[in-house]
Amino acid sequence: MNDIFTARGSMLIAGVTVNGSTVDIAIDEEGMIAGIGKDARKTIDADIIIDGSDRVAIPGLVNTHTHAAMTLLRGYADDMPLAEWLSEKIWPLEAHLSGDDVYWGTKLACLEMIKSGTVAFNDMYFFMERAADAVDEMGLRATLAYGFIDLGMEEKRAAEIKATEALVAHVKARKNPRIQAAVGPHSVYTVSPEGLSWCAEFAEEQGIAVHVHLSETEKEVTDCVAEFGKRPAVHLDECGCLTPRTVAAHCCWLDEAECRLLGERGVSASHNPASNMKLAVNRAMPYHWLKASGANVCLGTDGCASNNSLDLLEEMKFAALLQKFAWNSQTLLPAGEAVAMATSAGARALGTGPGTLTAGAPADIVLLDARAACNIPLHNTDSNTVYACNGGAVMTVLCQGRVLMHERTVPGEEEIVREAAAAAQALVGRAREA
Repeated sequence: MNDIFTARGSMLIAGVTVNGSTVDIAIDEEGMIAGIGKDARKTIDADIIIDGSDRVAIPGLVNTHTHAAMTLLRGYADDMPLAEWLSEKIWPLEAHLSGDDVYWGTKLACLEMIKSGTVAFNDMYFFMERAADAVDEMGLRATLAYGFIDLGMEEKRAAEIKATEALVAHVKARKNPRIQAAVGPHSVYTVSPEGLSWCAEFAEEQGIAVHVHLSETEKEVTDCVAEFGKRPAVHLDECGCLTPRTVAAHCCWLDEAECRLLGERGVSASHNPASNMKLAVNRAMPYHWLKASGANVCLGTDGCASNNSLDLLEEMKFAALLQKFAWNSQTLLPAGEAVAMATSAGARALGTGPGTLTAGAPADIVLLDARAACNIPLHNTDSNTVYACNGGAVMTVLCQGRVLMHERTVPGEEEIVREAAAAAQALVGRAREA
């Protein structure tokens, strides 16, 4: 089996189900889809053949909002009010994080994402050079941002600017097309207007993305109005942070005018339903307003401290159900749109290609088990994918034509699980001794 993980060359996924039809998917040596259909095998002389019988192919999933290394904090603090959860549990523990912690935490996140069909993710955290090492080794795509927090202090802002510049230079120097840099101003309540403006200008100058939390809670909105006399999206816009390269996470408390603003600016809005429900932010993202405004609505899990999973198949179901329940509409966010949020919309947000199974697209492909109980009967692939299955149905994962998992096997899994568990235990131990 090791051969399939190390082999390089053209590939054929033979006899796989796509949208109810049996087809072949031909992948060229550059990791692009060369052809898809009944005669696709004629387009290449395949070096590697994957048997696609009893498999359903979908595009690779894209997670547009994560704090990947927070896998180490999974289950450490749950069922608490948000402010206390952060101030009493999460921030004190994060104060003891090391680069090695972030490396193993990110490797564990990559493993979990691969095993549940995610091929690309948008990450904001600390020690991101080590996160880049983990992503590089695991073979996924990632957009990495240092979490910029200045708390209105000039000295802290200077340090955050330095850390952001260092990460962007590091990522660009790696010259790995799978790994991109972004600027990560945390939010309107942790970053000064001067900090936000610097982030916007630097992102523009470098041609990179902006990754920001937006209107997650009602308090964020009321505090922003009290301090600046305007709502968070307007404030971000005036600081230059709303652009076609911006991914804004949460967006729960946007009003209609702000949704129109995001649409006008071409912003991608990342829906994080599980985290928002668990932390009881008391309002679901207004998907219908964002969709009507033309904003690119995509999907994210948030970090494992608040979700506590990185399973984007599961997240699609949460998204579809939450929208229906919160806005009292059985037809809102149907299964096909939920799949598009997790695939093509996510790929558009991160610039990783069309996020579709089409000739000329990167071969970011997930094979689901067509014989899994959740896929029987297969009346509708999108319906089963969103409402019936979870990451356990994922059998094989390709990113840019490279096999990251085959038949549920990921190389190096045992070491990752062992080392990440040890890192988490040591981190909690250091925090308790402090």
